[in-house]
Amino acid sequence: MTERSVGASRRHDSAEAHVAGRAVYIDDIAEPPGLLHLAFGLAADGHARLLGIDLDAVRAVPGVVGVYTAADIPGVNDVSPVKGDDRLFADGEILYPGQPLFVVAATSVEIARRAARKAVVDVEPLPALTTIAQAKAAGSVIEEAQRMARGDAAAALDAAPHRISGTLEMGGQEHFYLEGQVALAVPGEDGQVHVLSSTQHPSEIQHLIAKVLGCSHADVTVEVRRMGGAFGGKETQAAAFAVAAALVAAKTGRPAKIRADRDDDMAMTGKRHEFSAGYDVGFTPDGRIAGIRIELASRCGATWDLSSAINDRAMFHADNCYWLPAVEIVSHRLKTHTVSNTAFRGFGGPQGMLAIERVMDAIAVHLGLDPLSVRQVNLYAPGRDVTPYHMTVTDNVAPEIIAELAEQAEYARRQAAVAEFNARNTVLKKGLALTPVKFGISFTTTHLNQAGALVLVYADGSIQINHGGTEMGQGLMIKVAQVVADVFAVPVDRVRVTSTRTDKVPNTSATAASSGADLNGMAAFRAADTVRARLADFLGDRFGCQAGDVRFTADGVVAGDELVPFETVCRMAHLARVSLSSTGFYATPHIHYDRATHSGRPFLYFAYGAALSEVVIDTLTGEHRVLAVDILHDVGRSLNPAIDLGQIEGAFVQGMGWLTTEELVYDDRGRLLTHAPSTYKIPTAGDRPARMDIRLWAAGLNVEATIHRSKAVGEPPFMLAISVFSALTAAVAATAPGKGLPALDAPATPERILMAVGELRARG
Repeated sequence: MTERSVGASRRHDSAEAHVAGRAVYIDDIAEPPGLLHLAFGLAADGHARLLGIDLDAVRAVPGVVGVYTAADIPGVNDVSPVKGDDRLFADGEILYPGQPLFVVAATSVEIARRAARKAVVDVEPLPALTTIAQAKAAGSVIEEAQRMARGDAAAALDAAPHRISGTLEMGGQEHFYLEGQVALAVPGEDGQVHVLSSTQHPSEIQHLIAKVLGCSHADVTVEVRRMGGAFGGKETQAAAFAVAAALVAAKTGRPAKIRADRDDDMAMTGKRHEFSAGYDVGFTPDGRIAGIRIELASRCGATWDLSSAINDRAMFHADNCYWLPAVEIVSHRLKTHTVSNTAFRGFGGPQGMLAIERVMDAIAVHLGLDPLSVRQVNLYAPGRDVTPYHMTVTDNVAPEIIAELAEQAEYARRQAAVAEFNARNTVLKKGLALTPVKFGISFTTTHLNQAGALVLVYADGSIQINHGGTEMGQGLMIKVAQVVADVFAVPVDRVRVTSTRTDKVPNTSATAASSGADLNGMAAFRAADTVRARLADFLGDRFGCQAGDVRFTADGVVAGDELVPFETVCRMAHLARVSLSSTGFYATPHIHYDRATHSGRPFLYFAYGAALSEVVIDTLTGEHRVLAVDILHDVGRSLNPAIDLGQIEGAFVQGMGWLTTEELVYDDRGRLLTHAPSTYKIPTAGDRPARMDIRLWAAGLNVEATIHRSKAVGEPPFMLAISVFSALTAAVAATAPGKGLPALDAPATPERILMAVGELRARG
């Protein structure tokens, strides 16, 4: 008897291939005959009127086959996800530095890149708005400010016994996927094109290629086997690369490939949104919030991209785990002459959550209370369970998780030890913080909550799955394979998940919003269950029993008195002309949302977790070290504990990077100055805390009927890293006790920590 597939810790389906270097990515595929290599010509300066481009010198380079601009597009010059405002090539106006102006097709990568630099671009520079403050002062927005409210915040603020206000700045973040943006397009018959793209959203790539080429969706097939990381950076940002490759393939009749080098990739693709947050909060002597007003503003960049939904989600998560009895949240979406920011793990949620956690720390410092006690007194509870967007929280387990983690990780003892350490040391100061996470699961754009799958059972008992989700290293494929293996009670190694292809499963949503396993797992389950029901009907007729009494077990299929090996059942069914393939479809139930009033139920459920982080800072240099991290996270009934634990650890470290080391620096024209690993610092193995205790919450169970009662795990753990930022804030506060909350912004680089220490000590 073999163990059940679902719930077992299975290694990633490509783990051995990853380690051995056998996993095939797009740039590993043998180059087809006649392949053309592409390179974009990029805008060097920034916002300007585009008067003309002289490409004669580009075309004259030996090995250049063609150069293509906006004038060469047969369809519509648009690669945007929503609003039709992202041009494949600039036309008439350059909106930001790094915007593509043209693409070169040549016989080698080196020739294409060298030739692209020889263009003579005639521009008339225009004023550039590059910061949140500049755009706000100029009234430059992508859409009007949005307001979410419940109760009378102004009256509650006026009546509160205590009232404070403050601000927080938080920087953006580069995705820094290991595999850069890449695409390979191969022309087919009758104007068709097959495109391999490193994208989270194959269907969107398909639709945009068709729009630019002026053909039907059916003429375009987009395929994704795997990505070497994405994190949201390949949800919309892959489009320009894939479309450019398809355009050249269509124009020349030859295969075309484009692979961005790291500098160009970083310069021309969007990041996590920079945010500023202001708060005005009234509260009682025990720290309980009575009323609050939060004002958010983000730098969206030059075009719409996904900024509207991202900023909406920042508003959705500005409550985190806390009941805000009277609340107003205002969000400003600012248009700047910089590359348009885009999806990134958490999709605005981290920025909203960081704001409310700063409020909790500010209240604790003002009242001289332990920050955890302030957090606990403000948690959602029965009768205090309606969000600012009027959704009732029915699955709240944050209090239990926090209490369990605090006991398990010895919060009280360690807090006392930190205080003792700080009393004895003048140069080094420690900080400790425990912060929770409540993250809504579902696309907040309701129609995206759907998925399809195709399950094929072969006559030898092997099984193939195709679904609309994409694999970017997160383990989606192995989880779906486990789900399908469980339906038939067969070993998971009998199941093969193939490349995601738009000609197998159409009109899919992006693999994003932490919903990959929820949506595609359920769609695959339904497809497999349909085939299983056909087999049960067939065996019931064959062996004279009820279909409902047929049991699929690890030892074989039990039908009446017969025990038949699964592969034998499949062969019998094939000979009896029983269909062994089926599609499956799933649409998330119960969700609805009215964006005009910012009210409804945008999420099917919430994922919860908590993290306790201990840090130490050097007050002479501003450097810090994360000493220890304890995490307790709710994944419901885990589909694969090993994969989920890996996701939690990776998300936490990536979140830690956003809040501590990853600093994006731009000049006054909007050019990215930190566009390489030499100047942009992601966490390394040496930055991982020496002790990380990560546990899945044993009591986890999704109250909603998700696939096997599991919960999403991609994004929620990212925000556990807010505990590091709160701990750093506490460490800085310890350098001058009694002088208030430090003015520490994110990322908390050594420079910022040092400045925060100096500012705090200088206060009267």
